[in-house]
Amino acid sequence: MNHELLLAYYGDDFTGSTDVMEALSKAGLRTVLFLKPPTISQLARYPGLRAFGIAGGSRTMSPEEMERALPPAFKALRSSGAPIIHYKMCSTFDSSPNIGSIGRAIEIGRRVFGDRPTPLMVGAPVIGRYVAFGNLFARSGLDTEPFRLDRHPTMSRHPVTPMQEADIRLILAEQTQLPVVLVDVLKLESASGQWSVVSGQSRPPIVLFDTLREAHLPVIGREIGRLAAEGQLFVLGSSGVEYALVEHWRETGAINTAEEEGRGESRFSPPRSPSSAVQQLICVSGSCSPVTDRQIARAIDHGFAEIGAGPELLASMAPIAGVLQRARTLLEQQRSVVIHSSRGPDDARYDFKLGGEKQSLLCDSLGRILETLLGSSGLRRAVVCGGDTSMHVARGLGVEALEYVGPIAPGSPLCKIHAPGRIADGCEIVFKGGQVGRDHFFLDVLQGGPRPT
Repeated sequence: MNHELLLAYYGDDFTGSTDVMEALSKAGLRTVLFLKPPTISQLARYPGLRAFGIAGGSRTMSPEEMERALPPAFKALRSSGAPIIHYKMCSTFDSSPNIGSIGRAIEIGRRVFGDRPTPLMVGAPVIGRYVAFGNLFARSGLDTEPFRLDRHPTMSRHPVTPMQEADIRLILAEQTQLPVVLVDVLKLESASGQWSVVSGQSRPPIVLFDTLREAHLPVIGREIGRLAAEGQLFVLGSSGVEYALVEHWRETGAINTAEEEGRGESRFSPPRSPSSAVQQLICVSGSCSPVTDRQIARAIDHGFAEIGAGPELLASMAPIAGVLQRARTLLEQQRSVVIHSSRGPDDARYDFKLGGEKQSLLCDSLGRILETLLGSSGLRRAVVCGGDTSMHVARGLGVEALEYVGPIAPGSPLCKIHAPGRIADGCEIVFKGGQVGRDHFFLDVLQGGPRPT
């Protein structure tokens, strides 16, 4: 048991798990993300560890699959002794009664960690996610206005969990019978240091927090901290949970100021990037998001080369040799390369319906292509686009764990890869969710950090 741990977490998808790692690392807290529950010896290889995570895949699981996968993961987190256990869910609330049920995750977590109030914080202003009077709003990338979830250009058309409602309470009501109590923006802004939503006789099962402004973060963090003081606490939410807790830990002195010295950061801004620019990138994308499409288009305008490969061809693994040959030629010409299976929902390839097995083969093929090109080119920086794609590619690269290197876009940091004995070991890779980043995302990765906005 590590008594220095402040938090341990399970991510319901891979790219969202790196988002939490970034939020904690920016505060000077050493955080490592594992692809499987770590052993004691694995944890010991990272001295000074203050938090760790397990990158899971429950966002695409049925409730029955969640019942098999989540209890062992939750018990591993419980045994770490961390005072706060966070189930990190997607900030666009990707879920339904049949796939990725957040309601079922809450029920399983309460069986493992106890039936005390379960905080739920979905908003995260730093990545353009806001909750007002229980309704979720999200930007489409960081270059748009916020959309109500059921009118979001991507989430309203999501191929697996299309969101037709914005009120989180109504979404949850289809997934669990547990009551939800809302702490709305008016209560947050009237809160004092002595205020507590869970004081008194009534202690609601689920406590949903509005999150509209960064000023709300310390209030929510303080409330979560109060609950955690009663015993190990199970929390659900986006990386907003970590941003809120960091503010609480700063107030209480749980974060040593020496941990943050010299990092060049303000309270809510990312630190200066420790990474230098590189001349070329290798990028693979299985994302169908229009955000990623805009990012690919901007990269092409600035000299990147694209290689389109139909998902049906990659899934059959027939054209890999041809893709590799074209990519090697372009890399030898000093071009950066983006290999993609879709350019968004308007791409004709998007309509090709891949089953689960073929989708996995597609992602595995992209991982094989990336590893081969890293080995033959000697390049050490890459990008992987797409949440499900990222997990498959990381496993294919032999990744044991990731650590934060520096910021690129909120929610998608540059990561150092720990893959003992494999080509990717020591590489810097960004694993990007489809909705993440500004249009110049690939150019930011090339230069080693975000451009001034």
